[in-house]
Amino acid sequence: MLIDMKVSGLAIDPMTEMPILILKDLNDGNALPIWIGLVEAGAIATELEKIALARPMTHDLMRNMLDQLGVQVMHVEISDLRESTYFAAIVLQQGAKVVEVDARPSDAIALALRVGCPIRVDESVLEKAREIDLRGKQAKGEGEEDALSGLPDEDFGKWKM
Repeated sequence: MLIDMKVSGLAIDPMTEMPILILKDLNDGNALPIWIGLVEAGAIATELEKIALARPMTHDLMRNMLDQLGVQVMHVEISDLRESTYFAAIVLQQGAKVVEVDARPSDAIALALRVGCPIRVDESVLEKAREIDLRGKQAKGEGEEDALSGLPDEDFGKWKM
C-alpha cells in the first residue's frame, strides 16, 4: 500500500554533517528520514524556499521538458529500501501511456515539489526503515519510540543556502 507523505523539511546529521530529507505521513505523522547529497538538498531547498533563479536548474529543466512534451508527472514513489539505499520511481503519463522511471528519491522529490504531484512511500519501506532504526537504537541501548515522528515540523529548522 502506498502512503501519501509531504516534505517536512531538511536537517543536518550532526555526526556526518550530511543533509537529511524528512518526509512525514499526511495522516498519522510517521517520519521517514532519507540521507541525501548536498547538491540534491540544495535543489530541494531552493524549491521549498521558493527561491527564484535566473536560469533553470536541472529539476526545473526536467519539469520544463515534460511540460513541452505533454507528459504529466502523476506521482513519485519511494518503492524500496535495500542495504540502506532507498529506491524511487517517477510515474509519468502521456495520453493513455503510463511509464515508471527509476530515480533517486532526492531527484524524484525535487521534481515532485516543482510539479506539485503527490509523494508516496510504500508501506514496506516505512517498516524496513523502522526496523533499521530500532536495531540501531537497541544497539545503543535506547528506547523503541520513533524520535522523529513525534517532533513538530518547526523543530527541524531551515536549510541554509
